[in-house]
Amino acid sequence: QAISISKAINTQEAPVKEKHARRIILGTHHEKGAFTFWSYAIGLPLPSSAILSWKFCHVLHKVLRDGHPNVLQDCQRYRSNIRETGDLWGHLHDRYGQLVSIYTRLLLIKISFHVKHPEFPPGLEVSDEVLEKTAGTDVNNIFQLTVELFDYLDCELKLSESVFRQLNTSMAVSQMSAVQCRLAPLIQVIQDCSHLYHYAVKLMFKLHSCLPADTLQGHRDRFHEQFRSLKNFFKKASDMLYFKRLIQIPRLPESPPNFLRASALAEHVKPVVVIPEEAPEDEEPENLIEISTTSTTEPQITSDLFEQTFGPPNGVWDDRDAQIESLKKEVDTLHAEIEKIKLEAQRYITQLKAQVNSLEGEVEEQRKQKQKALVDNEQLRDELERLQRVKQDSDRSQRLCAEAEKKANATEIRYTKLKEKHSELINTHAELLRKNADTAKQLTVTQQSQEEVARVKEQLAFQVEQVKREAEMKLEDQSVQMEQLRQELDARRDELEQAQRSLSHAKQAGVELSAQVDALHAEKEVLRRSVSEKECELLSTRGLIEEKELQLSQEADRATREIRELQSRLLEKSNQEQSLQQKLLEEQFDVLQETVREAQEILRDAMAKLDDPLHLRCTSSPDYLLSRAQAALESTDALEKGHAQYVASMADAAGLVGALALFAHLVADTIVNGSATSHLAPTDHADRLTETCRDCGQRSLEYLDELKDRQRLGRAELGDVRRALRGVLQLAQELRPKSLDIKQEELGDMVEKEMASTSEAIEDAVRRIEEMMSQARNESSGVKLEVNERPPSNLKTCFPSFQAIRLLVTTSTNLQKEIVESGRGAATTQEFYAKNSRWTEGLISASKAVGWGATQLVESADRVVLHTGKYEELIVCSHEIAASTAQLVAASKVGVPAGSR
Repeated sequence: QAISISKAINTQEAPVKEKHARRIILGTHHEKGAFTFWSYAIGLPLPSSAILSWKFCHVLHKVLRDGHPNVLQDCQRYRSNIRETGDLWGHLHDRYGQLVSIYTRLLLIKISFHVKHPEFPPGLEVSDEVLEKTAGTDVNNIFQLTVELFDYLDCELKLSESVFRQLNTSMAVSQMSAVQCRLAPLIQVIQDCSHLYHYAVKLMFKLHSCLPADTLQGHRDRFHEQFRSLKNFFKKASDMLYFKRLIQIPRLPESPPNFLRASALAEHVKPVVVIPEEAPEDEEPENLIEISTTSTTEPQITSDLFEQTFGPPNGVWDDRDAQIESLKKEVDTLHAEIEKIKLEAQRYITQLKAQVNSLEGEVEEQRKQKQKALVDNEQLRDELERLQRVKQDSDRSQRLCAEAEKKANATEIRYTKLKEKHSELINTHAELLRKNADTAKQLTVTQQSQEEVARVKEQLAFQVEQVKREAEMKLEDQSVQMEQLRQELDARRDELEQAQRSLSHAKQAGVELSAQVDALHAEKEVLRRSVSEKECELLSTRGLIEEKELQLSQEADRATREIRELQSRLLEKSNQEQSLQQKLLEEQFDVLQETVREAQEILRDAMAKLDDPLHLRCTSSPDYLLSRAQAALESTDALEKGHAQYVASMADAAGLVGALALFAHLVADTIVNGSATSHLAPTDHADRLTETCRDCGQRSLEYLDELKDRQRLGRAELGDVRRALRGVLQLAQELRPKSLDIKQEELGDMVEKEMASTSEAIEDAVRRIEEMMSQARNESSGVKLEVNERPPSNLKTCFPSFQAIRLLVTTSTNLQKEIVESGRGAATTQEFYAKNSRWTEGLISASKAVGWGATQLVESADRVVLHTGKYEELIVCSHEIAASTAQLVAASKVGVPAGSR
């Protein structure tokens, strides 16, 4: 085995020969384990060569698969060596080093899997019945076993992919020895993968019969990925000439099995790997022997023919044949003696190793006893000091002090004795270590002698073969060759005698070791007696220690009771805290409900204004409605934030309450101003605005109703409220005067034009009223005149109003010019209007409203005079022109200087 291991695991970049691997595997079956393999493997310089480590992993893989079953347990003990080799080469940027790192991970997973599941041999060949029995009926076990098989197969496929990746980058040819060195381990990988694939398919079908398909989606995806990788691996390997003569690779189906269909299991075919039977490489020695034997028979045949024809040459040939036969017999006897010596040396080495192991165990036991004695000594010393302090504090009398001194002296004497024993133990331990080192040296010498005997055997075998070939090649030089054989035989005898002498020396060393073992046994007995004496001394102090332990236990009981009381108090506090927390939550919810009810009252009051006749006289501008609606829309963000905070932590409703109050006031303000704005808007817009405001209020009330319900509070949303507010914004934007869409540079001209058109409209209204009054007087006479005097008298009251409005417009125009002159500075009038665009737009809106109101008032008065209208229309127009006039007054007062009249 040693020779085969050295020849199989070397630094040559060539594949491992099958004959060497077979001899190693046969050796594991012979010795029922891998003791010899690992004894040589741990001595290999694996960190020095990546190729050496790669071939070591290859041989170990073959030994695991085909070796004795006990090999698995032997390899389990050397897991750390395999892991260290993989970690070392994994950190180095070496092509073989990266492969070694992956290969070691595969071997570790292989060892772990087969140790955990002993039903699966390392060769992975089990029947379907054994697989079913191992998986069992527990779904969890089947699930876990499937995951472990997937991990196992992943490592196998990763190694093959790494090997092919390196071959692709180097454009390798499979007949090169360097390429074959990488490809050789893949034969074992192919054998493993075929079994793992079959078992994975079986377990996947079994899982799908127990669990729903959605649960196993991840398993199916992982299996499909492994199926593609394995199919690609088998295809690449089948195309290589190197694998075609060594292994028959199975073919996988075109598509993976359909696990969702139970009948697909019957279509599954187990992939079978076939190793062709070839003439093994290790038949070379037998062939050589056969050649040599045939070559020896040919001279005999020729010599017989020669003797029959010419007779024997002076009778010399018979003597030489006899001498050759005698030499052969001596060589055979030497072979037998060498085998006996080798077996005896091996047996003696095994005995020496067993003795060394027993000695190391005894030394370790003595070291533990010494450590225990030291610990006991320290404990005794500490206990003695503590007792001295207690006795000195408790009793101050002279008599007790004297007794304490006597006890202290006696204890000091015992301590001195223990110290002496301790030093003796140290000396004994050192002597044992020296003897152990001598034993190891002698064992090394014995191993060297064994190696010398093996070398002698190899040299003898080689020279015997050389003698045979020389005897067969030339019959004329037989005498010279016999003389050389005798000399070589004498030399071999001398070497044999030297080997026997070295063996006798080894026996003498063994006798000396046995004597040392007897001496160590005697010392061990002495140490045992000393330990028993120390145990007797320890008994005297255990009473005091037990008293102290009793006191400590009482104190521990007292502490336990106190801890229980504190825990009960803590539990009461936690219950009180929980009740207070619940009370706080209820109070916060009550505050929220009060706020919601108040907000609902505010919104209902605002919605009541939509149908209140008294509210018809209230008006508002679209700009103000726009600002209120925008503020209400912005308040929904704060309300939504406060709502989210309250849902996350219901112990704090302050944010939601504040946001809710602001939201209710702003929405109510929007509804009220929307109703007021609709009083001045056209009928279509007014109806739409009123309905939108009512819808806004209704959506807000629905949202508040959701806040009142604990079940729906978390799902309350402001989407409908926001849409209603955006509808109000859109209608307010549509109701804004269209003149506001003009550019700011044209505002100045627009103001002057609007003020001029307003003046013209008022002048025209005054003129038309005068015409209507004069026409009414001219067309009426007598009783009819007396009756018709009343409308002109009513129209007569409108005349001073128009005079006042005209005066207001004139004064507003002058005031406007005064404001512009005082505020524009070096800027032009247009630039001033553009700079104060908001004021300008308000002024334009107010003037247009006054002009429009004057026109409407005149038309209403005309219809009243013609008896086609009602006085109520005249009253409404009067109210509208009054509101427009107030708006113009307010717009004119903005920006008035302090000293202006």
